[in-house]
Amino acid sequence: MIEERERDAAVKAGHRRMWALGDYAAVAEQVIPQLGATLVRAVGVRPGDRVLDVAAGTGNAALPAARIGAGVVAGDLTPELLDVGRDLAAREGLTVTWEQVDAEALPYADGEFDRVLSCVGVMFAPRHRVAADELLRVCRPGGTVGLVNWTPQGFVGQLFAAMRPYAPPPPPGAQPPPLWGDEEHVRELFGDRVSALTLGRDAVVVNRFATAAEFRDFFAAHYGPTVAVYRANADDPERTAALDRALLDLADRHLDGGVMRWEYLLVTARRA
Repeated sequence: MIEERERDAAVKAGHRRMWALGDYAAVAEQVIPQLGATLVRAVGVRPGDRVLDVAAGTGNAALPAARIGAGVVAGDLTPELLDVGRDLAAREGLTVTWEQVDAEALPYADGEFDRVLSCVGVMFAPRHRVAADELLRVCRPGGTVGLVNWTPQGFVGQLFAAMRPYAPPPPPGAQPPPLWGDEEHVRELFGDRVSALTLGRDAVVVNRFATAAEFRDFFAAHYGPTVAVYRANADDPERTAALDRALLDLADRHLDGGVMRWEYLLVTARRA
């Protein structure tokens, strides 16, 4: 049991370090700024709602929920991201509570929130069942869990597939993040604990990158998982060059006149 706790702590520490690499705020603000607001609209956040944004990052969903007048708690494993979100909220005069929390062990009471959200965040928790249990536990009966998850077939799912041969092996028991973008996987995770479940695929339009090389360079410098993979291969020029080619090929296939469409699964679930 002690060894298991130590392994879990090491995994979480590794996640914190990875997401602190680069500049995720730039990705959220420049590449996918509309995703959080899309999620907030989909779950029908209203003034006065108690809202929890899980794996909130820099507040892509927490900030638009706060603009509506909800009482928002934004929780994330990585304090560096919370610091950025705290500054963004302060600039707008928004009230958000920022807390360092683990999506697999949320420090909140059963049924504490009306809306529980996660915008391409909780999907990166390694144990999907544990994370799903926590999302549902802290949502009140009749409340709504809302998620935006990258799909395995979409651009970001394919990005992780392209990086996989160059990345260190995942820890034992960890599940691939894009599985959260598979409808059957989500149905299995939530089961009969939800009284209504809506799953819809859509795509965010990304016009930040004019060329494949611009995409590769931006993500190699700003997106934590990509930064980490490049660092893992920094002493091997051949593998680094192969990783370069893999990301260029991927971006080339998805770029159309300077525009990409990154597919996601929008999940809304009513807690039974």
